[in-house]
Amino acid sequence: MIISKTPLRMSFMGGGSDLSSFYRQHGGLVVSTAIDKYVFVNVNPKFDNGVRISYSVTENVESAKEVTHPLVRACFQQMSIHGGIEITSIADIPASGTGLGSSSSFTVGLLHALSAYKGVYMASEELASGACYIEIDVCREPIGKQDQYAAAFGGLNAIEFHPDETVTVTPVICNPVARQRFEESVLVFYTGRTRSASNILRQQSERSASNKSTITSLQTMVSMAHDFLRHLRAGDVDILGEILHEGWLLKRGLSQGITDDAIDDFYARARAEGATGGKLLGAGGGGFLMVYAQVDRHEAIIRALGDLRHVNMSFAHEGSRIIFYQPPGHRTPVRQQLCE
Repeated sequence: MIISKTPLRMSFMGGGSDLSSFYRQHGGLVVSTAIDKYVFVNVNPKFDNGVRISYSVTENVESAKEVTHPLVRACFQQMSIHGGIEITSIADIPASGTGLGSSSSFTVGLLHALSAYKGVYMASEELASGACYIEIDVCREPIGKQDQYAAAFGGLNAIEFHPDETVTVTPVICNPVARQRFEESVLVFYTGRTRSASNILRQQSERSASNKSTITSLQTMVSMAHDFLRHLRAGDVDILGEILHEGWLLKRGLSQGITDDAIDDFYARARAEGATGGKLLGAGGGGFLMVYAQVDRHEAIIRALGDLRHVNMSFAHEGSRIIFYQPPGHRTPVRQQLCE
């Protein structure tokens, strides 16, 4: 039995610049953090040669090529696994379409567990690039690259996307007191709605390739991500909410469906109670609303958004890990982790 544990993520600035239609021409930058909400993937040999996959539904099929789930089927093909295997997955926040990168965390975690199952070590870069290949190139999902790298590496990072397809992940180093104040200033609320990001991202990708207004907005957002990073590294955390607010105003104009009257009302109520900035996490349209405010304003904001569910989220330092490793044929678990 192999069990992987892979974090979800919270993105602050630069979202959209990780789409290939933009970064191949202009380069991209995203500032994000892994959070303490996880996807767990359990891989175990199956007694017969069939395949059993359990996620929101359960599949029992004769071979890997018959699996319906496109990401699982692609991972099997990538790892040359044909049958005799059972996979289950659970998540702290199981709903898809929440803006926390759950699909990419699942793909990273599945690749990690399958590589350990086969006795193959995959470093964080290999996990992230492998998940990008599966989601973007094989399954043709119209998504960017930030989620896979955030899940694989963990921590609070500046993630740069270069025109030559390389990606640089740089941990954000700042004063520990300022970092704690930054983390404590973040409030997250569940809007109660989930959405498919595909349509929003597909439209945004098309516009970021040729629409001058969209390209200009994304270039401005990348510049703002650099400003956000500079202030965070310097410990100037009080100004970060204002930068988030400016970024949200730009993001909401990138494509249709990112926001609506109800979401705008939630955000306005939070601002009226002292939030200096915020955004919808992920592509938009639903999921989680993040607001930024001094701690002494949190109670009032939570009251003002009482019809939304407040969810405590902390930053996570580690990326995808193998937390249990008992290879096929071994009676006792191997204590030393094969992959971290």
